[in-house]
Amino acid sequence: MKVAFHTLGCKVNQYESEAMAEAFRREGYIVVDEREYANVYVINTCTVTAVADKKSRQYIRRMKKVNPDSIVVVTGCYAQISSDEVGAVQGVDIVAGTNEKGRLTEYVKNFAEDRIKQIHIKGYEELDVYEETGCVTSTENRTRAYIKVQEGCNRFCTYCVIPYARGKVRSRELADIVSEAEALVRAGYKEIVLTGINTALYGGEKAASPGIEEVIRAMDRIDGDFRIRLSSLEPAVVNADYVKRLFKYDKLCHHMHLSAQSGSDRVLAAMNRPYSRKQYMEIVRALRDFDPHYGISTDIIAGFPGEKEADFEESCSLVRECDFCKTHVFKYSKRPFTKAAGMEGHVAPQVKNRRSDGLQEVGKEAADKFFVRCIGEEAFVLMEDIDEEKGIITGYADNYTRVYAEYDAGFDGRQFLNRFVRVVLTGTMRDGMKGRITTLEE
Repeated sequence: MKVAFHTLGCKVNQYESEAMAEAFRREGYIVVDEREYANVYVINTCTVTAVADKKSRQYIRRMKKVNPDSIVVVTGCYAQISSDEVGAVQGVDIVAGTNEKGRLTEYVKNFAEDRIKQIHIKGYEELDVYEETGCVTSTENRTRAYIKVQEGCNRFCTYCVIPYARGKVRSRELADIVSEAEALVRAGYKEIVLTGINTALYGGEKAASPGIEEVIRAMDRIDGDFRIRLSSLEPAVVNADYVKRLFKYDKLCHHMHLSAQSGSDRVLAAMNRPYSRKQYMEIVRALRDFDPHYGISTDIIAGFPGEKEADFEESCSLVRECDFCKTHVFKYSKRPFTKAAGMEGHVAPQVKNRRSDGLQEVGKEAADKFFVRCIGEEAFVLMEDIDEEKGIITGYADNYTRVYAEYDAGFDGRQFLNRFVRVVLTGTMRDGMKGRITTLEE
């Protein structure tokens, strides 16, 4: 029996798909590429935008054409939020919500026996216990691995449907996280990425929790040649003082994803983001005071209801001021259950398009400025891919700069793969920087 996975959305979904794939392997399934013929197709959906919902429906229909007799399972956030809509799509056999991903092999077995459509959804109030999807011991990427540390969010930003899709804040046991990390390091992974629905809320369901620092501290003590990366840290949860506490952990990468969402205090308040532009900049300054080349990436929403041209310009100026190494721009999308969906002043699509394009251009300029500032610096780069014809090997520095390094013709560049390499950054290139290899880190 063959199973294929199609994953949309965030790093948590990517992790969960890897865990589900391992569960199917334990049951004797062969995991194949999503474009191949399979007996079972699992679509792990996203619902952050209406576009994500549409992509999920398109893939469902496409896979049923590849194998009309296949069992199609739809899980993830879109399945949780819109289970009736998903279940009504022709070809869907099983709909499984947020806390059901660890039971998919059981559901597929039952469906194969009786061929009766199944819908397994728990309501928001029932999503209050952390359910293991399963541990990940190997991934398609042999260099980097994700570890999910928590589930759920209680911030209820007015534009965001994810609290309804993922439920209440609940955290994974620290011992389970450390055990999985140790196994991945033993397997040769050089970068462990901590991810969650709102990573900063780790332990938030408990009184006086130290937050995600508890996980970083435990992982920093693990023996081995590896580094730790945070997938994100929410400025709606942490402040500059908290961030400064993380500087003492040697294995933690000098990169942080801080979702700004807007540069306008007026819009931030309408979004229910509990910080000001000034407080956001205090975090940025703390990072850059610690390391002038600290990589900071962000999310910005274009065209939030009521956003004026002045608000848009404030978002542009924030991107310029912060020199983000990467700016992810999203056009506002009306989502069910959210307060913003009922707000006045929804921005016309053509205006959202223009502002999105403008922010992306400003983001590119900011990234180029950041990269130019790094020229001449020496970086430790974890090498991941190689183009032997061009003699170029690529990877990421710990500040999340993508580095393209040349090596001598006739030299076996494969020895650099999955290794930390000292590289002098010599110039900008595509979406990152050019570099010259100096030495391998032993």
